[in-house]
Amino acid sequence: MEGAIPVVLVPGLNCSARVYAAQQPALWQFGPVQIADHRRGNSMSAIAKSILDHAPPRFALAGFSMGGYISLEILRQAKERVIKLALLDTAAAADRPDQTEKRLKNIALTRDGKSAEREEALWPFLVHESRLKDEAVRAIVKEMHQETGTEAYIAQQTAIMGRADSRPLLRELKMETLIVVGDSDQLTPPAAAQEMHDLIEGSELDVIPNCGHMSLLERPDRLTKLLVEWLAG
Repeated sequence: MEGAIPVVLVPGLNCSARVYAAQQPALWQFGPVQIADHRRGNSMSAIAKSILDHAPPRFALAGFSMGGYISLEILRQAKERVIKLALLDTAAAADRPDQTEKRLKNIALTRDGKSAEREEALWPFLVHESRLKDEAVRAIVKEMHQETGTEAYIAQQTAIMGRADSRPLLRELKMETLIVVGDSDQLTPPAAAQEMHDLIEGSELDVIPNCGHMSLLERPDRLTKLLVEWLAG
């Protein structure tokens, strides 16, 4: 297809390709869509390099949650290859000590065979309060956890804990950038999205009402519309 824009979509922590299931068909009209495998490596630099090794020469890049952290590392390594950028429910700062402490506890629970306990405690932080009883979304989240697997989850958490502060990088970005966040996102709150918006010149910020962290699953139609407009612009 003449003028096609290849798209690389990066899932979040403990998420599989399934997290982009609603968006992939709509984005396909712009060019080949690749959902990155972010289960290889236990550092941001290693995961980003692996994705770059398998990505098209130039591409539009979207990252959700941990996928946003990876996307920023991809930019650090090869920003000349990224045509457009979308950062979904994510942040640019390094891990805070309290966040690292929680990650270490979750790794310990996982190694002790208590993944179900860990997932039960996390659920209220993933979605808007109105969706706490949404079994369809919860089933997708559980399925993605199973598809990711224990070892990959631990490696991903290790990579997140060691990530760099990407805020200095943001001022250098010149590509068209979309930033999206749920208004009730407890894990990467609107303030983190606003910070990125303020640092990336010309970026667009969309705050989705009545939405938690899992915007791709909670408000799939809204996310699809935003990403289609981002690619078409």
